[in-house]
Amino acid sequence: MSFPLPSGKTALAPSILSADIWRLGEQVTAVQNAGADWLHLDIMDGHFVPNLTFGPAVCKSLKGKTALPLDLHLMVEYPSKFILPFFKAGADNITVHIESKDDTYAVLKQIKDLGLCCGVSIKPHTDAAKIKPYLDIIDLILVMTVEPGFAGQSYIPAGEKNITAARRLIKESGRKIWLEVDGGINAQTAPRAVKAGADALVAGYAVFGAETGIETAIKDFKKII
Repeated sequence: MSFPLPSGKTALAPSILSADIWRLGEQVTAVQNAGADWLHLDIMDGHFVPNLTFGPAVCKSLKGKTALPLDLHLMVEYPSKFILPFFKAGADNITVHIESKDDTYAVLKQIKDLGLCCGVSIKPHTDAAKIKPYLDIIDLILVMTVEPGFAGQSYIPAGEKNITAARRLIKESGRKIWLEVDGGINAQTAPRAVKAGADALVAGYAVFGAETGIETAIKDFKKII
């Protein structure tokens, strides 16, 4: 599965951080059948953020079981240590944080040399201008609208300035680069993020925790984005 290029349509990437791990396969099938575009995997090391999630084994268990591209978000101090294991596990895109302790450009090149798509992510209060040195290599920008680490947080409206700034950088680059937004995305905030410039949205609790059920939640998102 190769990672798609921006097509002018807004992509929806449910995050399995909010899924019921006991029913993971069932719920992944449900989001796929309902029309989700990607599957988002949040990888946390307990150091870069105060939470632990899952490793390459979960990624590997999904590869080949779903037709959805696997969109990995590494919230880790040293992403260079994780690239090869997740490549072997079947990742299609790997996004790393500018705020990590590794040489960001070197890590992005490491990802590209393996034939994967790569992205950079920024926290809500990081200046989007810091993305500029990576515009020649990245395939995706991930703007966080919550502080990374935990699902179910509220959308930070101030993060919209980074969405707008990132969209401007993409336009200036002349390249096809996704602008993904993650954090507090729901029926109320999704249109705001899209209006600010997003063309891919990560939704966790609003999909997997929806009272209406996963299928209805996905279909409702598709109506508003």
